[in-house]
Amino acid sequence: MSAHLKPPVNEKDHAEGTDTASIVLVEYGDYQCPHCGAAYPVIKKIQKTFGSQVRFVFRNFPLSEIHPDAMAAAIATEAAALQDKFWQMHDIIFENQELLGEEGLHKMAGSIGLDMKKFQKDMQREDLQAKVEADFESGVRSGVNGTPSFFIDGNKFDGGANDLFNMLRENAS
Repeated sequence: MSAHLKPPVNEKDHAEGTDTASIVLVEYGDYQCPHCGAAYPVIKKIQKTFGSQVRFVFRNFPLSEIHPDAMAAAIATEAAALQDKFWQMHDIIFENQELLGEEGLHKMAGSIGLDMKKFQKDMQREDLQAKVEADFESGVRSGVNGTPSFFIDGNKFDGGANDLFNMLRENAS
């Protein structure tokens, strides 16, 4: 029996792509995870290849015990979201994983044009930490036990990003 996404994709999620996409792809990811870093360009390739057919949702799943900077990075993307720059922050973090840490996150935030005073204040907001924790909890309820974990149309996909790309390509042909 495969695991199902709990809760389903909703308005609290960060999503790229249209509501009418035929494929809804959800990733539970950790910004410090090397496997998530390796999956990032593959997800970009999926988005480019399948275009409007795919709606991509990212949910935070920071494995803080092994990745000490993951929680701060997740909160940083939520703080960026308050300035409508979630995806820019998401992308720049995955493109610069080796720079994670407080100083690196501030440099990245500045480089995408965030209001730094607001960003620094928002990094302290308890509701942003609660949002990250809610994502994590939904992952646990959905059967996520590592990162990255993918769900397609609400069902857990067993495999990595390249397997996902190949499966989507096979189904499209």
